[in-house]
Amino acid sequence: MSSLFENLLGRDSEKHALTAFLAGVGDRGGATSLVGDAGIGKSTLLHAAAQHAEDLGFAVIDTAGVASERTLPLAGLHQLLMPVLGKLDTLAPAQRRVLLTAFGMHDGPPPELFLIALAALNLLSEAASERPLLLVVDDVQWLDEPSETVLTFVARRVGRDPIAVLGAFRPGHDGPFATAGFPELIVRGLGEDAARQVLAANAADLGSTAQEEILRTSLGNPLALVELPAAWRAAGAPATRGGAQIPALTARLERTFAGRLPVLPQLTRDLLLIAALATRDELPEILAAASTLAGVSATVEDLEPAVRARLVQLDPVRISFCHPLIRSAVELSESLGRRLAAHGALAGAVGADAYRRTWHRAHSIVGTDDGVADELDAGHTVALSRGSVISAIWALERSAELTVDSARRGRRRLLAAEHAFGLGRPEIIGRLITAVAHDEPSAMEAARVELLRETLNEVPPGDTARVLRLCESARDAHRAGDTSLALDLLNVAALRCWWADTGAQSRAEVARALDELDEAVADPRHLAALACAEPILRGAEVCGRLARLEPESIDDPAALRLIGTAAHAVGDQVRAAAYLDRAENLLRERGQMGLLPLVLGVQCAVRLDLGDWARIDAALAEGRRIAAETDQPFWGDGQIINEARLVGLRGDLDRAFDLADQSFAHPIFSASNVVLACAQLARGYALLSAGRHSEAFDAFVIAFDPASSSFHPRERIAAVMFVAETARHAGRFAEGREIIEQLEQVAQLTPAPMLRLHLQYARAVLAEDFEAESRFQTALAAPELMRWPWVRARTELAFGTWLRRQRRSSESRAYLRSAAIVFDAIGAGAWSRLAAAELRAAGERPRIAPRDSPLAVLSPQELQIATLAARGLSNREIGEQLFLSHRTVGSHLYRTFPKLGITTRAQLSDRLNTTPPASGTASSPE
Repeated sequence: MSSLFENLLGRDSEKHALTAFLAGVGDRGGATSLVGDAGIGKSTLLHAAAQHAEDLGFAVIDTAGVASERTLPLAGLHQLLMPVLGKLDTLAPAQRRVLLTAFGMHDGPPPELFLIALAALNLLSEAASERPLLLVVDDVQWLDEPSETVLTFVARRVGRDPIAVLGAFRPGHDGPFATAGFPELIVRGLGEDAARQVLAANAADLGSTAQEEILRTSLGNPLALVELPAAWRAAGAPATRGGAQIPALTARLERTFAGRLPVLPQLTRDLLLIAALATRDELPEILAAASTLAGVSATVEDLEPAVRARLVQLDPVRISFCHPLIRSAVELSESLGRRLAAHGALAGAVGADAYRRTWHRAHSIVGTDDGVADELDAGHTVALSRGSVISAIWALERSAELTVDSARRGRRRLLAAEHAFGLGRPEIIGRLITAVAHDEPSAMEAARVELLRETLNEVPPGDTARVLRLCESARDAHRAGDTSLALDLLNVAALRCWWADTGAQSRAEVARALDELDEAVADPRHLAALACAEPILRGAEVCGRLARLEPESIDDPAALRLIGTAAHAVGDQVRAAAYLDRAENLLRERGQMGLLPLVLGVQCAVRLDLGDWARIDAALAEGRRIAAETDQPFWGDGQIINEARLVGLRGDLDRAFDLADQSFAHPIFSASNVVLACAQLARGYALLSAGRHSEAFDAFVIAFDPASSSFHPRERIAAVMFVAETARHAGRFAEGREIIEQLEQVAQLTPAPMLRLHLQYARAVLAEDFEAESRFQTALAAPELMRWPWVRARTELAFGTWLRRQRRSSESRAYLRSAAIVFDAIGAGAWSRLAAAELRAAGERPRIAPRDSPLAVLSPQELQIATLAARGLSNREIGEQLFLSHRTVGSHLYRTFPKLGITTRAQLSDRLNTTPPASGTASSPE
């Protein structure tokens, strides 16, 4: 252990925690936070841990946040990665370009922050491949926001690399690193014995009264124990208390440091002021700016008085303050005029860096200055190009403050608000659009403000008047020639109609406004808005437009998401899956993770309906994680409802009810009909899976009642087959048929595939015995059913059960076997057990494949193909069933059977527990 670590007084518990943390970094890394007040000893502990890590063989990289750099794009990350930038050539070219662009060393399109974070992680992982790596970051609360986000991203993902991350910050900081959930080491004041030892080493010349006063005042703060004795000596006597409130310790320490400044030479004070306000700690730049401020040449020798006063430390090229409080003390001790002049001097000393020059000029002005405002406006693109949207927002907001003309001021604030919208920062949006209202916005700008207001959740989702106002704003935008803005406004209006019941009038008004945008019919936003506003009445039109689109022809993941959402809205889950899967793949390839939680959220609902349950659990977890990392809590919380439906169908009654209750109690979701409808369905699914059919029917009926807050015109479609089944089991045929008759009328309005398939199932389940068989056969003959394995398996189970109860057990077995196979493969345990019980009742001992069998690795399409091949169908016949080409089916067969360890049809038949078809090999099905 390093001598510094050994000699720390009163820090045994902290030393133990840090040594254990570093000792645990072998093949796996981790992160720990140090939290404590200013001067409490966090920096000393970090420095000691760094020395100890070096003794253990770690490479150590350290940096610290600086308050004056919080608006400089990625300033903290640049400092952190500087020691390893020499390894950039080890990165993939695309990631190398991302980092170079982010640091202003390469021209290129603005990189997404996720890509910057991924490149930083890979660069650090490469550095850690040589020896373990410790990242030490002090004053995390002063990091610029993008740098802290990247640091958090890295710290979350070092589990597979020998990388340790130590970050220190003050209590009350609520940035991403502080809220990431890393283990926290709370750093408190020293105990009395240790405090007395520190004080004795620094106040031996002071009397006992003075020492006791300092000891009492310091509250064990090590910095106070060192600095207050010096202040006491300088004052010559204890401060008069007079019953007045004692200032906060941080303020007292700042005054202590500031108290040393008046005795310094003026040129030294000039240098300290420049260093406190500088955005870099480079000595040549600081000396040049101080020379301008003072009007005489400043040299390194002029800093020696500050070094002797333990205010700063120097190396050949850099200057650093001995404690962050000294920097703030220097700033606070100077007048506004001096600070403005210092920023002006720095603006002239930064050389060719136009962005920093403008930044300092903007801080050197009181009042307005159109020249600097224009420079800031033009320069905000630099921040964007480096991936720092928050810095671009600051530049535009400051530019607006410096702008004389009200209209230009409003436009700049509005642009800043739109960037904040992209970040999902409602608190910034609210502040900016409130200011825009005083800047006399034009009609078009007012329409853009309306769009931004949607992010603030000021109006409940079911507000009809709000939908109508959005439609009128869209028409204003269209009349002004901005079709794109009109589409955006109608999209949020349509989403309001989707999320809550705004009434038939508002839904129709959105559709009418969309119909007026003839030139935008090909735009995916138009399709998505129409589908969300009128999923039933305009479902036929949406389905027709979807049929003319091919996922492979579209390379824009945002467009694919919109089209997939439209398909989901009208109940065409097969097409929705195709578009959303392609969107997901493209987003991953391009590192555009901000949109991924939205895609995953809709995907989970689609996969649930189709029967692709194996991928839902991972998607739920990833969607929540990325939503948290990209500050999109709405989409993280939104996964609750998908999980509720999934666990309900799996048969976890208590968990399903708990999640449904969370949805009903959620401050936002509790006003959303679509969420409440899904929560109600989750309850019904769980009760049905538990065999409590009458209760399940009652739960489903609520979702079909237009007077209920859980009613949603589209979401009720997902419950059609279930309400029919529970009605049959509960003996409530008349009630069930009445509901199904209502949906039959809906089916006259929309060709939604999900509604059509569910109704075929419902007709068969609720039919009288004399017509049940023909209805089941009609349902199973639907060619598109092969793409809905969950619906098909449930139909086979219901038909097989009906056949068995008609004493046609031998005929029932094939259907029950097939259903059991699919249920098992997709993880529908409750239904798999039910199918197995029916098989036993039909006189056969089922051999359901365990979850870890090869069947569990098949995709839904592969499972369909394998099942059909086991029945003896040729490639061509399977292709007809699946609407696939002969070649596509053949390639799936060759890929599928090796996963099952199958080389002959007999083996395939045995695996799937079916009667062996004609002899032949699986590799040659025909």
